[in-house]
Amino acid sequence: MKKQLLFGFALLSLTAFSQEHFSGINISKRGGLLNASINPAELTNMSKKYDVNVFTFSLNFSNNKIGFSDLTGGEDIEDKIFSGSEPTSARLDALIQGPSFAMKYKKWGFAFWTAGNVKANAIDVDVNFGNAVTNSFLGTADINSNHNQRMNAAAWGEINLSAAREIIEIGNHKLSAGGTLKLLFPGSYMNMGVNQLQGTVTNDPVTGDVYLYDATASINFAYSGSLANSYEDSSNYSKLFAGGLSGFGVDFGFNYQMKEKVQETTDGGDYTVDGYKLNAGLSFRNMGSMTFKDDNNNSSNYALNIPTSDPLNLADFEETESIVDIEQTLIDRGYLTKESSNGDFKVKLPAVINAYVDYRIYNKWSASLYMQQKISDDSENDFTTIQNIYTLTPRFGGKNYELYLPLSSNEVSGFTTGFGFRLGGFFLGSGSIVTAALNDSKQADIYMGFRFGI
Repeated sequence: MKKQLLFGFALLSLTAFSQEHFSGINISKRGGLLNASINPAELTNMSKKYDVNVFTFSLNFSNNKIGFSDLTGGEDIEDKIFSGSEPTSARLDALIQGPSFAMKYKKWGFAFWTAGNVKANAIDVDVNFGNAVTNSFLGTADINSNHNQRMNAAAWGEINLSAAREIIEIGNHKLSAGGTLKLLFPGSYMNMGVNQLQGTVTNDPVTGDVYLYDATASINFAYSGSLANSYEDSSNYSKLFAGGLSGFGVDFGFNYQMKEKVQETTDGGDYTVDGYKLNAGLSFRNMGSMTFKDDNNNSSNYALNIPTSDPLNLADFEETESIVDIEQTLIDRGYLTKESSNGDFKVKLPAVINAYVDYRIYNKWSASLYMQQKISDDSENDFTTIQNIYTLTPRFGGKNYELYLPLSSNEVSGFTTGFGFRLGGFFLGSGSIVTAALNDSKQADIYMGFRFGI
């Protein structure tokens, strides 16, 4: 809980660009691997026989306290991140999709793809506790948190195998189903959960030090791989496949299309292509877990007790560089009583339900509705995180191009508006760039990639 540990999540908004990857283009009429990433049944809807992903990435950051006007208006960001009474949350999510391949064969669709995931989160941090840790706190205040305050980070790789098939096709109506098996390669992980923290923080007006006393909580320290050594070294987040194959996940979904013939115009004249009037899907994603097995693995639960007679000086954490340092400091001071401990431990994937519908309104104009609803409570210590999102996307496009304007409601950052385009196989977009330019957005994200069909 060195100052950078909490304050660093605020600074991410300066350098990183919440968690709906590829917002707007993930329901593209082009079809292919991007669409199948949210619903494997979409593989039967590919516009080409083969789809090859060269490289795509998506980088997203959201928080519930700092807007772009705070960054440009001379605000004290360190004070702003822990302002008000609502707990502070900040979430960074990066997705990299490497070389991947999909093909359509008769009524079947198949895909092989690779992906890397990085997540770093501050979740439900009490504002008084946050101010105390960052040494910007004055006076005395009680902490009565009903949340599990978490600092959490994870990095892992995936190799995914997907298959889909048309179940039934009657006239213009088609129903498909598909599934994805995820082979998970855990890289590194850390979690510090401080649940139900009750106590008092006070500032010493002479020394300026901040003390925590009369405090109780349930604490979890879990770590594996390079993130146990340092939470500040960014290279520790890049070790995606370090742990070997040690987990499995599953996606499965269904897709319905109401098909129609669509007239396209090019320089060579008009021609007719297969299209759809309505495309709808329902999928269940990230059902699974991975086991971390590094040599430095540890997951321990403690009871925290800091008496009034022996307060904790939060300046003791100033020189810590890892979650192990923080744990050892509290043990050395005698504040922790171990309740349980494990070596290898499992971390569950952020399971979600995705539902969407895309409707061709007129000619080249269409609009889609998209929902991402998490299934489980990711405030628990053994979960990676995700957030609820609802998106409306008006779209204008033809066979080789698309322009789209996603409008989203995000659980953490609130309302955002973005913009993106596709030209052939290249695409570039953001789910928040319009809001950032015109309003006080608390989210920043960018994605781009290149793929081609044969």
